[in-house]
Amino acid sequence: MSLSNWKSDEKLVQRIASAIQTGKVFHAYIIEGDTCVDKAAFARDMLKAVLCKERPGYGCDRCVICRKIDHGNYEDLYLVQSDGLSVKDEAVFGLQEKLKRKPSAGERNLAVIQDADTMTPRAQNRLLKTLEEPPEGTMILLLSENKENLLETIRSRCVCFRLNSLESGLDSETVKGASEILDGLLDGENFYTMKEILGKHMKSREDAFQLLDGMERLYRDLLVGKDSRGSLLKKEDILRHIGLIEEARRDLVMKVNYSYAMKNLILKIGG
Repeated sequence: MSLSNWKSDEKLVQRIASAIQTGKVFHAYIIEGDTCVDKAAFARDMLKAVLCKERPGYGCDRCVICRKIDHGNYEDLYLVQSDGLSVKDEAVFGLQEKLKRKPSAGERNLAVIQDADTMTPRAQNRLLKTLEEPPEGTMILLLSENKENLLETIRSRCVCFRLNSLESGLDSETVKGASEILDGLLDGENFYTMKEILGKHMKSREDAFQLLDGMERLYRDLLVGKDSRGSLLKKEDILRHIGLIEEARRDLVMKVNYSYAMKNLILKIGG
């Protein structure tokens, strides 16, 4: 689909389209979003918006360039992703070598780094050199669940976008489960009761990621006063719990047993 179809991020899309149409495209962007948000799809649509000649700023979905990007065979687009645990130094080195080549299909070399916030320290420091002195025309998109896991020096050299599509990415059962977990924590339910609640709503690692997304959204609502239950917690406790949710997310990314990670989260919050 084209960039204009991202209705829940309409203001962000307008900013991006305006920058493209006025020739103010930056060389590096961080696209941040929760697990359930399809950041890779947004990245593809953003690249189409940059390159499309038929509908610049949005993409037409019909021209050769748009179709090639959708099908993953655009000649000057390079993809880097984790090996299951992290994005390694060798992967970033390989990307740097490709970005040195002259584009063959257009005027830009493009790169998408998925799971960018799992890059090893060495990989991040290597990428920093490219961000400081990018080859002419290069555009790099870093996809991240939590940009705070990236070096500040990397963040400062990128334009950062946060996708606000959480509601559309969570089904009603996930929202119900996250709310039931939060209710149990706020009511001070014992660990065994909380374990039963988890068991009802979590059958896989993906379920665990979804529940974390839902819990984090609910805690953010508590923080800004959108949920009356926020009066039951101090602001510093809400922030601490959000931090613990992020720790649990990192554990899942690092392939810690999902059941253990979630039970550990419940113990830390409830303890």
